Amino acid sequence: MSDAAQVGGKVGARTGGVLAATCISTLVVNANTSAVSILLPAISADTGTSVTTLQWAVTGYSLVGAAVIVTSGSLGDVFGRRRVFQLGLLLFVASCVMIALAGSGGMVIAGRVIQGAAGATILACGLSLLSVANSGDAQLRAVSLWGAAAAVGAAAGPLVGGLLVDATGWQGLFWIDAGIAVLCMVLTAWTVAESRDPDRPRTIDYAGTVLIALTLTPLILGVTKSGDWGWISLATLGCFAISIGAAVGFVVVEGRVAVPLVDLALLRNRVLVGSTIAILIGAGTINGLMYLLSLYFQDPATLGFTPLQAGLATLPATVGLVVIAPLVPRLAARIGGRQTIGFGFALTTAGFVIVGFVDAAWAYTAFLLPLVAIAVGMGLSNGPASAAATAAVPENQVGGASGISNMARYVGAAVATALAATIYGNAIATQTAAGAAPSDALASGLAAAAWMMAIFSFLGVLMAFVIGRHRATKGTLDDAAAAAAAVSFTLPTSATAGQTSPDRG
Repeated sequence: MSDAAQVGGKVGARTGGVLAATCISTLVVNANTSAVSILLPAISADTGTSVTTLQWAVTGYSLVGAAVIVTSGSLGDVFGRRRVFQLGLLLFVASCVMIALAGSGGMVIAGRVIQGAAGATILACGLSLLSVANSGDAQLRAVSLWGAAAAVGAAAGPLVGGLLVDATGWQGLFWIDAGIAVLCMVLTAWTVAESRDPDRPRTIDYAGTVLIALTLTPLILGVTKSGDWGWISLATLGCFAISIGAAVGFVVVEGRVAVPLVDLALLRNRVLVGSTIAILIGAGTINGLMYLLSLYFQDPATLGFTPLQAGLATLPATVGLVVIAPLVPRLAARIGGRQTIGFGFALTTAGFVIVGFVDAAWAYTAFLLPLVAIAVGMGLSNGPASAAATAAVPENQVGGASGISNMARYVGAAVATALAATIYGNAIATQTAAGAAPSDALASGLAAAAWMMAIFSFLGVLMAFVIGRHRATKGTLDDAAAAAAAVSFTLPTSATAGQTSPDRG
């Protein structure tokens, strides 16, 4: 064999190893993230911690992810992408073991908070490693496969979680995920070369990271505890005051640091702001919906599903969203991105309105139509909103725009889930105090939360008007992969400045 052939074989093996390590880890992270809501009733029963408290296992993950998603990418650029990616995998393994061994709800929540940092790091640095290891069409194919893995993981998570609860107990998911993450660490060590960005300043915006967490944590705490404390109590108002103060501090810091976490100048871009809010709303409502349905479907007073049955029952929403998304770019190329976004949110709004009329007599079949409407609507809006975020800025600002939109997903998931859980719990408590039957109280809670999410979704319709003209996608195969991945991450599309994605479909 010639030297050139040997070199080519080594390069192919190394790029194949990078692809395998990053795609498998991304699939596992997204499956783990989407599975946790299904596990909450079982965790509650084992640890004696209320489901209301365990809501922090979901919101805490998203809260930390919002603070870390951009910073972890910066750390990889400065200190080495493979090194930081491996650190993310190590944290993920440690968090999985911590949760699997947890004897209390507090330890589960702490493990999930660590997992939020790990998951964000794996996603951000994994994509960077994949992009550096490939070029040209090979890079487009690799990123498309990464996007497909992210989508499959997000869709399969609830079903896998429900299956494992019945087969191994809720701990089984975390033991299996820890094992897979260890294999990814070994594969990364063998096949992935270290890389850095030598042109990037070594300054890291740690203050911005802390201030994002300090903005979101008291905000979510105040919302969550408002039912116990009262909306105008000193404790609730104090939480909101800390949150506002931290947000102001964040703006001040971002205007002064050399390499800010968020380039505030980008927020003058109407298309980017509109699409980012649309992404935040979409991520918030789908996460809030999955949280509520997981609890409602498994409650003995309502449908009384097992975890596996609940996982199967949510498939119309999770799988439907991922299946419809790859078909959307061609539609958006024909009728326009903002029109597709507006129609998608209108459909999602209609689905939530239907759920808003739920009563205790509803069988599962009554949920099917609204779940399909919500899934199709979110599939229509997610991809075009992400495409608009990166299409609205010059090539040198694409990374910043992508970071803002990725952060928005985590913020939306954290805030909307906390708000939905609070409304759900408060409505149940009010109805129970008034003497309502448990099934009626639970239906009232779900209805109240659904109306809140219907209002949020309608705001998404309005965002379609805020989003102005921008470069349109061509509807390529790579656009389809980016649309499928948009449920968890923003990928470049054919509309992104500097992209020359060919239509291989």
